[in-house]
Amino acid sequence: MPSPRRAHLTTAAHRFLRLLVAGASAAAVVSLPGTAAAAPGAAAPKAAGLEQQVLFKASQDPGYACYRIPAMVRTNKGTLLAFAEARTHDCSDAGDIDLVVKRSEDGGRTWSALSVVDEGAGDSHGNPAPVVDRRTGRILLAQTWNTGKPGGGNCDVPCDRTPHLQHSDDDGRTWSTPRDLSGEILPKEWNSWYATGPVHGIQLTRGRHAGRLVIGVNAESWDGSRVTANHAALIISDDGGEHWRVGAKDSYPIAADGTFRQKPSELTVEERRDGAVYVSGREQDGTDLGHRTHTVSRDGGESFTRPFRSMPDLYTPQVQASCLRMGGRMLLAAPADPDRRRTMMIRSSWDDGDTWDTVDRGTVVTTDWSGYSDMAALGRDTVGLLYEGGTVDARDEIRFARFGLDWLGERRGPGPSTEDRAPGAGRATVLGSPASTGGRYGKALRFDGRDDAVRLPYREQLPLGGRDFTSSLWFRYTAGTGEQPMLWMGGIGTTQPQVWLRGEPASDRITGLITTRRGAAPPATASVRTTGAYNDGRWHHLALRRGGGKLSLFLDGTPVTAADVPGSVTRTSPFGVHVGQRLDSRASFDGDLDEVRVYARALSDTEIRGLGGRGAAVTGSPLLRLPLDRVGERPARGAGQPRGGEG
Repeated sequence: MPSPRRAHLTTAAHRFLRLLVAGASAAAVVSLPGTAAAAPGAAAPKAAGLEQQVLFKASQDPGYACYRIPAMVRTNKGTLLAFAEARTHDCSDAGDIDLVVKRSEDGGRTWSALSVVDEGAGDSHGNPAPVVDRRTGRILLAQTWNTGKPGGGNCDVPCDRTPHLQHSDDDGRTWSTPRDLSGEILPKEWNSWYATGPVHGIQLTRGRHAGRLVIGVNAESWDGSRVTANHAALIISDDGGEHWRVGAKDSYPIAADGTFRQKPSELTVEERRDGAVYVSGREQDGTDLGHRTHTVSRDGGESFTRPFRSMPDLYTPQVQASCLRMGGRMLLAAPADPDRRRTMMIRSSWDDGDTWDTVDRGTVVTTDWSGYSDMAALGRDTVGLLYEGGTVDARDEIRFARFGLDWLGERRGPGPSTEDRAPGAGRATVLGSPASTGGRYGKALRFDGRDDAVRLPYREQLPLGGRDFTSSLWFRYTAGTGEQPMLWMGGIGTTQPQVWLRGEPASDRITGLITTRRGAAPPATASVRTTGAYNDGRWHHLALRRGGGKLSLFLDGTPVTAADVPGSVTRTSPFGVHVGQRLDSRASFDGDLDEVRVYARALSDTEIRGLGGRGAAVTGSPLLRLPLDRVGERPARGAGQPRGGEG
């Protein structure tokens, strides 16, 4: 909030530039690379059902160095209001930040000039969370303030964040003076971080709470020396935004060593078809698997039906996302790369958020860097998407995209699959069109190095955690270049727990690697490598074993060993099991694979040689066993990921 301890300074140069921008007759419309620019009043460029344009950018809207944190609503009159944080000096989170808006009266094809809704005047005014009271037409804008840091950077801990509210009664042209909501929705124990949204709120339309306004918030508690708890909550109003109170909340303690189960934050809310409130949040650095978490309220936002539950196999990086229900289909806008903020994608849920389409069934908006987002319904079948994007960085600009539901496509039926013979396992999804070929045992699959892969559906038994394990497979390839992923389990990147085996022919080696997390300690990595790539076109047996304080890589029964690193190989990050492909789908195997297995114990040398055909048989059941000898159609059971429902 504005600090009483120092003057609020904004340079004359910045004030002059902002006045120039606000006085312009219309915002420039800049098309994305590869499309023609759209003149004011003309339709934005189209690309196979998708229209995009740059809406906020420093070079386009001078006076600010960076635009971030988009939010959007459609008013009763059909006007689109696109909000953003306008950051004066740099892209940091705690500098001099204003809240700004642009208006569109033609469904997002053309836009007004930028105008300032609330000036930070040296402090940080952000986290826009707009919502429209459909009964009166009033647009309400919740936001959060904190003292700005002259040098930018992040807010100090504890952070003096306070919620405020503005409203507009003239379709977003002018705005009331912000009022402090701390006395209503900031409990005294929430005395550090506090955030409204950032994303649109909703007004309930069904049941006895119809007309209620609902916005997501998250906060932290500070005990004088450290952050002790995280809180995810809904704030609600039954009188059109005149008064607010905290409704449903879910609190998670943070242990003295810095570990915690979950930290649901940056909540996006949507009303389900049955009138319940679906809540989806960002999850970051908790011990639970996954970067998205969700829950439901069945009493109009008064309470949650259960604690937040993470979604391990919903691939996203650590980032805010947005939800929007369009009839019987709910949409999720979020980057789809499980490690980095890139590849903005729209994914669908056909059961009100209980399950979501897998990443291969989503629709890519851009493969560029991308981050925060919001969506609004432009009509019964048309959606507007406001999102951070860029060719160099996700913070380069804020884009607006229009698309129809027909661009997303209809709900897809079952796809090709192959058998997993582990006890209790379902069939594994086959991606691309791997060809059947003669295997080391019976048949095998030939992967084309482009988009062929096999991915296992998530099962709670699959994450290996801190246990000993052995992975085993047969491979045959001749590729002389590129990364050749054979088996990938867990997350991806330099910090996420993971296990993988891959060929690296350009370096003339095969590598097995694990990354672990233990308590609040930084991630640790151990790897082991052969002295050849074995890309000779013949079958070879490969096994990676963790056990006895060692990590061992067996090639045709001969081991290479390195020291193990303690901790869990499956924690915090999104979780997947891919055969023939990296978890982010950015590298694929070019060759043949057969008989892929993983055991939740360290097999003996003799057992590993047995898997290679020269030793004793292995006792006990594997966690997964893919013979890869047949591809067929998956039995029909719906297109969503196989996770438990809300109940």
